[in-house]
Amino acid sequence: MNNMSKLYIVATPIGNLSDITFRAIEVLKQVDLILCEDTRNSKKLLDCYSIDTKVVSYHQHSDDKKINLLLDKLKSGLNLALITDAGTPGISDPGNKLVSDVVKNIGDDCQIIPIPGASAVISALSISGLPTDKFLFLGFIPHKKGRETLFKKIEASSETIVFYESTHRIIKTLESLNGLLSGNRMVVVCRELTKKFETIYRGSIDNVLNSLKADNTKGEFVVVISGK
Repeated sequence: MNNMSKLYIVATPIGNLSDITFRAIEVLKQVDLILCEDTRNSKKLLDCYSIDTKVVSYHQHSDDKKINLLLDKLKSGLNLALITDAGTPGISDPGNKLVSDVVKNIGDDCQIIPIPGASAVISALSISGLPTDKFLFLGFIPHKKGRETLFKKIEASSETIVFYESTHRIIKTLESLNGLLSGNRMVVVCRELTKKFETIYRGSIDNVLNSLKADNTKGEFVVVISGK
């Protein structure tokens, strides 16, 4: 049992590099290998905290050969940590596939340990002021296939809805929803959470749209919408 390998799922900052836990830093320094979505991006964080653990890339395009190599390392007793470019691995992120592969191929011989921390969806919900005892998280809104179906789901939802949107589509998405949602549905749009230009827009979807159009729409967005 003492030789059981460990896979740590480590949350990292979504913007502000100070938003990392002491435990996360300790784990990243102690593991044998860190799996990064983008090693160049993660280097900024690792350098900031003088973490010199060896890194290797793992992302949605990693092939079976790479995955089998990582599984072999865990089977040999090494301890690995998985991080993403920002936030909690496995949330709108391919990290959940690695966890599934470990469970399927190694089972109880590998302990999978969450190291909690930053998450854009939870951060946005926490400041929304909308009901969060139940909510529906939709991840990224699809570009084409299933887009209209998802909009109808948002329209019909009695629960708080939260989703991610890109700088290129935020206006288009909100305009589409504006034609579906009643005026009493409250909207909170969070831009660049924890970063220098963090901005929070609140109000009816129409008011939020007008504010966004008059402002800077560059950045990453989290959208929270009240239930009907």
